Amino acid sequence: MSRNSPLRRWPLVGRETQLKDFDEVLQDPRSAGFLVFGPAGVGKSRLAEECLDRAVGVGHRVGRAVATAAAASVPLGAVAHLLPDGADLSDPVSGFASVARLLSRPGAARSRMVILVDDVHLLDATSAMLLRQLMDAGVVFLLGTVRSGNSEAVAVAALGHGDAVRQADLAGFGREQVETLLEQVLEGPVGTNAVNQLFTTSGGNPLYLRELVVGAVGAGVLTCDGEIWDMTTDRLPGTRRLTDLIRSRLSVAPTAGLQVLHVLSLCEPLSLGRLEMDAEPWVLDQLEQSGLIVVVQEERRTAVRLAHPLYGEVLRADMTAQRRRDTLLRQVHVLQKSGARRREDAIHLATYKLAATGTANPALLVRAAVLAAHAREYPRALGLLRAIPQEHRSFQIQLLLGKTLYEAGDFEAAEDVLSEADAMATDEEEVLPAVLVRTQNLIWGLGAPHEKVLDVIEAARCRVSSPLGLRALAVNEAAGAFAVGQFGHSLALCTGLEPDAAQAPDAQMWTMAATTRSAALAFLGQGEEAEDWARRAIAASAAAADQAYVAVTHEAAHQSILALALTESGRLAEARAVGERAFAGLVDAEVNTERRLLAFHLGRGAWLAGHPAQARRWYAEVARASRPHTAVVLPMALAGLAAAAAVQGDLEAAEAALTERGRLPCPVYCPEEELGQAWLHVARGELTHARTVLKAAAQEAFEHGQTAFEAILLTDLVRLGGAREAAGRLAEIAAECTGNFHQARADLATAWAAQDPDGLLAATDALEAIGADLLAADAASTAAALLRETGQTRLANAAAVRAEALAARCEGARTPALMAREDVVRLTGREHEIALLAARGMLSKDIAAKLTISVRTVDNHLQRIYAKLGLTTRKELADRLLP
Repeated sequence: MSRNSPLRRWPLVGRETQLKDFDEVLQDPRSAGFLVFGPAGVGKSRLAEECLDRAVGVGHRVGRAVATAAAASVPLGAVAHLLPDGADLSDPVSGFASVARLLSRPGAARSRMVILVDDVHLLDATSAMLLRQLMDAGVVFLLGTVRSGNSEAVAVAALGHGDAVRQADLAGFGREQVETLLEQVLEGPVGTNAVNQLFTTSGGNPLYLRELVVGAVGAGVLTCDGEIWDMTTDRLPGTRRLTDLIRSRLSVAPTAGLQVLHVLSLCEPLSLGRLEMDAEPWVLDQLEQSGLIVVVQEERRTAVRLAHPLYGEVLRADMTAQRRRDTLLRQVHVLQKSGARRREDAIHLATYKLAATGTANPALLVRAAVLAAHAREYPRALGLLRAIPQEHRSFQIQLLLGKTLYEAGDFEAAEDVLSEADAMATDEEEVLPAVLVRTQNLIWGLGAPHEKVLDVIEAARCRVSSPLGLRALAVNEAAGAFAVGQFGHSLALCTGLEPDAAQAPDAQMWTMAATTRSAALAFLGQGEEAEDWARRAIAASAAAADQAYVAVTHEAAHQSILALALTESGRLAEARAVGERAFAGLVDAEVNTERRLLAFHLGRGAWLAGHPAQARRWYAEVARASRPHTAVVLPMALAGLAAAAAVQGDLEAAEAALTERGRLPCPVYCPEEELGQAWLHVARGELTHARTVLKAAAQEAFEHGQTAFEAILLTDLVRLGGAREAAGRLAEIAAECTGNFHQARADLATAWAAQDPDGLLAATDALEAIGADLLAADAASTAAALLRETGQTRLANAAAVRAEALAARCEGARTPALMAREDVVRLTGREHEIALLAARGMLSKDIAAKLTISVRTVDNHLQRIYAKLGLTTRKELADRLLP
């Protein structure tokens, strides 16, 4: 399909159980029908149509009827068109028997006629009686839909009773089902933010979801950047049809209930007791029975909400300005009269007053903004903060505004506000938090040059004199050093930490130092110690959760570092679980920076696990969320995306990602980023170039003390024919570092360099236990080739089977080791490289120039390659070697 418009008829997702039940019931001669129950818009008719298609597919005759309120007043009005010619119903008894005789096909394998009746609850009594008799006679199989709340209708009672009729309940989609459906419809990955928005706004209702997607794509709000679909704004436009559907749904409300709906559209959730001040109990009961409101128990309070998020949008859009003002001021009066004792009442008072009148008491705005920011309701907090008159904006308000802008992802505005707050600071107690938040924004938001960050910290040192304050600035500098890859320096600045936050004079600063220390240790190869410090930071963060808003780092940041530490320790599955759990806990409107960091670590973990499709998706999400800012993670994410795409054989996507990365004004160079260029060379068949890139990057990482990067680069060098060059250094790293991963890499390199199949199979065991599936597959595949060369066919076959099973987990990844089939493994490294280049259509003279050898040497190699593989042309070579 086009990347610009969703499918007209959406695929059926998440209804596999109901379809299986229908297939079973239809095949059972004792069954008489299948009724689908569910609320409006959940896809009852869509499911029924699919069931009817299945009935046609196995040879049944079919018919359709749509029951309506209008047709219900006419006997047989819904099914008259289905009655055969010659049917005489003037005498009901003989008439029914006549219809049964005319419809039946005795002896036919599929003798029953399947009749689909939409909205069975609206069927007239005569039609229902006729259908029931035909069902009992085995002439008709009923396939029907029933809207929830109508199970007592006469027709439903008549047609649905008894064990012969199977009933299925259909609910709205869950989040995973929405994600699956969106990816099928849009034919590509969909960003987490888009999935969450569409799921929340649609309430899982398939009909509403479809209209939201159609509207969002049509308005350019839901777009694809070539890798992933995501939202460009936080507002979903919907369609006119969607609005009409919602208005039709709301029209069933009694006149006396409209005020309740209006109040909820502006102020939900509200306590049941507060609503009962303005509405009779019967009104609320009727609204609930109509499915327009829901009553839920929230701790000790009974709360009332609109039954669907879209109801509020339509109600607000249709409300006059005067009604809106009167409704909000009425709620202000009610809150003030009750004493506004609940913690969130200040937020509600300020929000209602501001929306109704455009102003509110400055003190109330400040209090409400602090509470909203602490609750991470950033859009609401920003609205309240911006409404505070300039003359009431103290240093603390300016700092809170800057911090909230940073969390909301408006980094340029945050820098403007925070630089003003920094200038407003009059003493050490104000300087330190201003510098902390400002440098966070510069590093992780704007991706500013390290020199800029150091300038801000040095300026603060001139205004700070206490040992505790100077230590705080050192920790801040450590965070900046970590961001630019100075892991050793970062660790040195975090020395002398107390064992836990309870023993530290400043628990918040201790938590920041512990988190930075953990991250630095992880990249220095000390994964186990890094994990220990990450868990201490998480415990300290949980203990500080109720402290002042500005002083608390988001808990997702600590979980992100824990995921990193677990990854470097070789516990990839656990790292993924930690990261995904933390990512799922982030709501849409909050913590853009933490979301990007978590997604990046999840992508990196997926890459190390050998799952390129997952890695590519996470990296694409990071890149989409980072633009247009050149944040620290953007170039790394683009390089990771390129590597993952290249391993999948998608050269175009890999080249596009590296081209974009090349245009970035990257203030930081990370050697691990060269994986993208290296694997693009591999995908092109340029193994010599790939090894050159990896060796240079590994040397760079070594010189800067970036042990984790160096180990990853050297391991890929091993896989691409450089095992002898890498094995010694990987053994040194394993001796210096902790965790199973480094030792497994060293063992892999040693065995590969020695061409030791037993060692390679032992490395396969270790790598599979770690969760590094692609590395394990490469090791097993290489072991199989070596065993076959020595005539150990049985062991070679076992290793090959194992390699195939491991590769099946790797989402179509293609590495030289896996691409080398049984007959290709006899090629030497140089022959393999020339074969790949020739398979990609490169002429002998071009191959010679690329590899700095003569054309005759290339042709001689090609002749040997053709002889070994039993081929004669480059086309045959391409068919054998390329995806």
